[in-house]
Amino acid sequence: MKLPIISFFKELDKHDTPLVGGKGANLGEMTKAGLPVPNGFAITVNAYEAFLLENDIDKKIYAILNETDVDNPEQLADASRKIQRIINTSKIPDIVSKEIISAYKKLSGPFKKALVAVRSSATAEDAGNTSFAGQQASFLNVKGEANLLVNVKECWASLFTARSIYYRVQNKVKHEQVLMSVIVMKMVQSDVSGVMFSIDPATNDKERIIIESVWGLGEMIVQGAVIPDRYVVQKDTFAILSKEVSDQSIQLIRDKNGENKEVEVPVSIRNKQKLTDEEIVKLAKMSNKLQEHYYFPQDSEWAKEKGNLFIVQTRPITTIAQTTKVEKSEKGEVKIAEAPILNGSAASPGIGTGIVKILKSPKEIGKIEKGDVLVAEMTSPDYVPAMKKSAAIITDQGGATSHAAIVSRELGIPCVVGTKDATKKLKDGMVVSVDGTSGNIFMGAAVATTKVSEAKKVHTRYKVKTATKVYVNLAEPERAREVASMNVDGVGLLRAEFMIANIGIHPKEAIKRKEQGKFIKKLADGLEDFCKAFYPRPVTYRATDFKTNEYRSLPGGKFWEPVEPNPMLGFRGAYRYINSPEVFSLELQAIKKVREKYDNLNLMIPFCRSPEELTRVRRLVASEGLFESTSFKFLMMCE
Repeated sequence: MKLPIISFFKELDKHDTPLVGGKGANLGEMTKAGLPVPNGFAITVNAYEAFLLENDIDKKIYAILNETDVDNPEQLADASRKIQRIINTSKIPDIVSKEIISAYKKLSGPFKKALVAVRSSATAEDAGNTSFAGQQASFLNVKGEANLLVNVKECWASLFTARSIYYRVQNKVKHEQVLMSVIVMKMVQSDVSGVMFSIDPATNDKERIIIESVWGLGEMIVQGAVIPDRYVVQKDTFAILSKEVSDQSIQLIRDKNGENKEVEVPVSIRNKQKLTDEEIVKLAKMSNKLQEHYYFPQDSEWAKEKGNLFIVQTRPITTIAQTTKVEKSEKGEVKIAEAPILNGSAASPGIGTGIVKILKSPKEIGKIEKGDVLVAEMTSPDYVPAMKKSAAIITDQGGATSHAAIVSRELGIPCVVGTKDATKKLKDGMVVSVDGTSGNIFMGAAVATTKVSEAKKVHTRYKVKTATKVYVNLAEPERAREVASMNVDGVGLLRAEFMIANIGIHPKEAIKRKEQGKFIKKLADGLEDFCKAFYPRPVTYRATDFKTNEYRSLPGGKFWEPVEPNPMLGFRGAYRYINSPEVFSLELQAIKKVREKYDNLNLMIPFCRSPEELTRVRRLVASEGLFESTSFKFLMMCE
């Protein structure tokens, strides 16, 4: 028999992947790097090979697989059941079980029977080019030697679930090349848990760290069972750029009997921020340290217990520079309705068009035909065969780090998550267009309802990078989405005048009529169109630079504007804001309103005649509280 059978984390590093899989090697590497990792050990692939050899079952397994058509759901499910039954009914060799029990006792220490997490760690899992997200089994709150041995076999058997078999075939990984290690780790009783990415997984923005968190155990965030809090952190300064706090009604906890139980979140904390700002920054620094250590962007899982933060897993981000599928009509065009019928969180970029198929459970994956739009409350690894065929994916629950989001990005399929009620608002047979870049879903497309064309791969705008940032000048909100889909880095100049003119009233006249609220809302709505379409790329709004003759043409303007011989050099720009702060305040309030949702909006001051003018304008901006956000940029236009 090959040795070792057991290796504790402190004995492992990144070179041990062939022995303990990617998960085990990473836990050892993090332990040696001084990161907060729970104590534990790996049951090596030598134990798995000894188990196969002792029971003479490897030939039986591969014979079944060779006769299976993985594209046939019934055949695939039947093969999986047969193989797992063989593994679960076979005996672990005595020498292996004794080693496992001895290591468990050592880990338990004086507590005799420690609660542990038992997780699979396949030798192809967490590799740099495939995520195998959730493909193998994990068990939480396992207690006692007998239960541990049962769960070890369950982990070995999970190498042959239908989804695992299918996934290996799709990724051209030979079954016999993948071996299984099992991780046994002291259980962290999570008050809060989550996932973090050292770059933005939806946009590949290398300057931002994304952290998502939920109450309770972390399984819910990976499953996409709830919408998590989402925090965005600037990598170089560790400033918190934005915080989206979700209202979480259910959580997964360990009950008094040591069982995992789904319970309601106490009403008093449902809509509370799940991490303090200090904890967000601490996690961001850990994420950055992991990337620096591995020289590659990392997708990490973390947990918080009694105020202490732990890293329980890390792996390379597998979705960088992917191509995106875009559904096209026979004419080669995508036509989208003007207004979205639904929106959520952008999870995987691109546009997909197809016929809606709502799946209530993985048992219905046979409903999906190539080019359909898969709609579900959430996805799990069992959905992968159907996801592979889909033109786009929509879920009610989940965030950017949920199963649906991760797998969609890896497959290059547009995806929108966290819509809350897509399964209720959409109906089977509807044709929709899914914009995975903006998070919007639109009714209709340039396709017949009985035929959807083949998905064609095109390079996304994230594929091309230039050393010099390329920005666009814009004014019309209706063009925001169109231009945002182009290969640009943001909006360098967003002109206010077009939006102000569309509001249809001189701002002083609006104040006189006590219609400031309407004015602010209309301007904010226009700004939001741009910020949402381009998020997280920057949008620089140039404050209103109407000249007096242009202001006079607005309804009510003739009562408020002087007649000037040369308006180009007259009452405009920064001097106007200083002279009429109540008008400038309307713009600032609109900006602040939009930044509560989208922190990519910045302000540029035009026609500034002196440093003194800029200083006085800056005070007005400060009085509205915009500088309280560290991500807010205040610029001056060079005329």
